[in-house]
This record gives sequence, C-alpha cells and structure tokens, in this order.
Amino acid sequence: MYYTYILKSDKNGKYYVGSTKDLEKRLVCHNNGRNKSTKHGVPWVLIHKEGYSTKQDAYRREFQIKKYKHGEAFKKLIAK
Repeated sequence: MYYTYILKSDKNGKYYVGSTKDLEKRLVCHNNGRNKSTKHGVPWVLIHKEGYSTKQDAYRREFQIKKYKHGEAFKKLIAK
C-alpha cells in the first residue's frame, strides 16, 4: 500500500504534503530532520492520510493536493 499524507508542523504551523510506501518510517525521517524541506519545522504531526494500491496513484493525489493547497478543498481535508 502507498500513502499520500499531510503533516503539520507543531513549531511553525506550516503544512507538508507527500507520498510514500512506508508512512511510519517516513514520519520518523521528517521528525529526525533527515528531510531538507522539513527539518526546520520539527516536530511534525500526521493530520491526514489516504491509502492507494499503486505508487502512481499516491503520487498523482499528492500533486492534486499540492495544487489546491490552502484553498477550500485543502481546508476540508485538514478539518476532518
């Protein structure tokens, strides 16, 4: 299973959207500062995830979410 996910920084309130096969391992990487784009927002909290059967589907959904980031559709996702 592949996942598309949204993280929120407890430090600065920013969001990060990504996709991965191993969600738990990826969250640990984000919180250990091993990801250049998220190391300044540690700690990160998982606020939304969606499961997909293929990597391509998860990747497509990641970019769909990034396109409407901070719009109404994004607000509905993070409000759940």
